[in-house]
Amino acid sequence: MGLGMAEGDALIAADSLVRADLEGNESHGISRLPIYVKRMKEGRISAVANINFEQLGSILRVDGNNGLGQVVAYRAIEQAIPLARESGMIGIFVRNSNHFGTAAYFCQQVCKQGMALIAMTNSPPGIAPWGGKKAFLGTNPLAFGFPSRSGPPVIIDMSSSVVARGKIILANKTGESIPQGWAMDENGVETVNPAAALRGAVLPLGGAKGYALALAIEMMCGVLSGAAYGPHVNNLYRDEDPPANVGHSFILMDIAKWMDMDDYFDLSDQLLREMKESPKASGTDEIFYPGERRSKEHTKRSGAGLTVPLEVVGELKRLGEEAGIAFLEGVRS
Repeated sequence: MGLGMAEGDALIAADSLVRADLEGNESHGISRLPIYVKRMKEGRISAVANINFEQLGSILRVDGNNGLGQVVAYRAIEQAIPLARESGMIGIFVRNSNHFGTAAYFCQQVCKQGMALIAMTNSPPGIAPWGGKKAFLGTNPLAFGFPSRSGPPVIIDMSSSVVARGKIILANKTGESIPQGWAMDENGVETVNPAAALRGAVLPLGGAKGYALALAIEMMCGVLSGAAYGPHVNNLYRDEDPPANVGHSFILMDIAKWMDMDDYFDLSDQLLREMKESPKASGTDEIFYPGERRSKEHTKRSGAGLTVPLEVVGELKRLGEEAGIAFLEGVRS
């Protein structure tokens, strides 16, 4: 807000970052705040999101005008929800945006409305083409969200890479090694050094399958939206880069338009119950569906509070000093 962001938009950004930490996804949590603030101060991200919307039948085209990704994506879906109530399904294509945090956050937003969502975004180069050694495609996540009546929503959120590049960025910040099998260096050799990995490429999920998935998402988010694609998506962490021009795409579905909601919940609850009750492998106490662990971790951490790496605490303190805002260490709200 000190940089000119409207209070409602600032709350969306803060909620997205803190929720990521509460759910155990620290790579997309408040450790991202310092780089967001730095780029807003420089004007590489617009604190004031002057978002433009254009509806063409069941398509909503969105120009984020370089706003913060969380705000642009949230407002785009917010604009599309009443349209989906009318038609049953809306395709949302966003250009001129930025890193938007976790795709799961927007799935949760929609599930609260009793609707379903498919969410995608491209990102700066992180994955090499299959057989190559230089990063070309983004790590491009794909997420699905389906509401549930008897438990947390079904939330599937995964990158096209073995691991989100943000985890490597966080490891580099904290001075930790990364596991074998996550990334390769600029010579195409696997590495456990996060700095070398950031100069190289993240390995795709499932080999050639992850590479193909990343390309499909690049088509959806970079080409069909009119945003940047592949190596033309600029990097938030590179000082010399211009605005990122990230693209997002969403498919928003109003389930009630094609089936009775009680029937939907009966069927989905039965599916999840039967799956959870299926025979367990040796050493497994419970079968979880995607979204359950995230919800359990959120509940646990909401009660116990968050442990933040000292490096991130130092950055937050410096941000507070620059903004004239006190940093209250160890205080719960």
